[in-house]
Amino acid sequence: MEKVYYFDNAATTFPKHENVYKAMDEANRDYAVNAGRGAYALARKASEVISETRQQIMELTETENVAEVVFTASATLACNEIFGGIDWKKKRTVYVSPFEHNATMRSLFLYQKRYGFLITELALDEKGMELDQEKIRFQFMREKPDLVVMSHVSNVTGYILPVEEIAASAKEYEAIVVVDGAQALGLVPISLKNSPIDFYVFAGHKTLYGPFGIGGFIYHSKYRLKHMIAGGTGSDSLNLEMPEEGTVGYEPGSPNIVAIAGLHASLEERMTYLKENADYFLDREKEMTEYLIRQLKKIFGVTLYLPEHLENHAGIVSFNVEGYQAGEVGMILDQDYHVAVRTGYQCAPLIHKYLGSVSYLGVVRASVGRFTTKEEIDVLVDAVREIAEG
Repeated sequence: MEKVYYFDNAATTFPKHENVYKAMDEANRDYAVNAGRGAYALARKASEVISETRQQIMELTETENVAEVVFTASATLACNEIFGGIDWKKKRTVYVSPFEHNATMRSLFLYQKRYGFLITELALDEKGMELDQEKIRFQFMREKPDLVVMSHVSNVTGYILPVEEIAASAKEYEAIVVVDGAQALGLVPISLKNSPIDFYVFAGHKTLYGPFGIGGFIYHSKYRLKHMIAGGTGSDSLNLEMPEEGTVGYEPGSPNIVAIAGLHASLEERMTYLKENADYFLDREKEMTEYLIRQLKKIFGVTLYLPEHLENHAGIVSFNVEGYQAGEVGMILDQDYHVAVRTGYQCAPLIHKYLGSVSYLGVVRASVGRFTTKEEIDVLVDAVREIAEG
């Protein structure tokens, strides 16, 4: 197969470390059985891998003994479990960042249609494309927040949101705080031990460099979610009520042991670096991203969509080329240069009205990853230059 220059890591990091592939193959061949459903050795082995992976997530987020890890099939399902578990009859005002992904927005919209609560965007400094924390505090004073939902990293602009600071402001009003960390966990350091964040969502196949099929959320809250999904858990099977203790009631069905094994291997490898330097992977992505930005800025007719302060930025560079729609640029990059980028609106329905990208039918998003090289970036930049020059 001809070499592809891959710049869609914000959608799915690719490739994975070799250990991930090996661990998934081993799990499939040696212990792909129902964890927690049998007393035999293979079932115990599968259960041990799941337990160890939970522990790794808690270690990564510094939540040992103060939170629980709930595994789901994806971050999207995790968002639905959280929002589906809230008692909306007692909630009136929901604040969302303008950077939200449809994993949060569509599930919130579903419940808004049922219960009629208000959804308000957190204030944005439109010049700098960053949240305006002072205005947000005034927003909370005028209309008390019941729920605040934020992406940790924008999947369109790469902006790292000040989630801790805004969560602290929201907690002054006893709001529930949900952070979508799908674009962040494993890349942007986060300590939830003493954090005001209640629920932190993650996706295995993105910045954790694991496979598809495993995501979840860190349950760091006194708020008790209702059960949205019911089914078998392998325990207390004569009771038709879902278990109330621990995480098991939020994890019905057979766990995806193969995907969890892949995530386990990825976390094991990544933690060897992060224990020495929590910013190890972030620093490298910043280096590659800043190089890409410098090169694209040299091309006439290219518009970049970035936060004002690049220290609050990671991994993602969205742009457009004058005279082309975003999808046209993506198609040319693919067909003529074998460069893979994402084009369109990136499932982020709110931010594009601020970027002014609707006339381009979205943006061209180039997202670097752990294995991206400067040589690959040069290929992308040369291709964009040729397109811009016509």
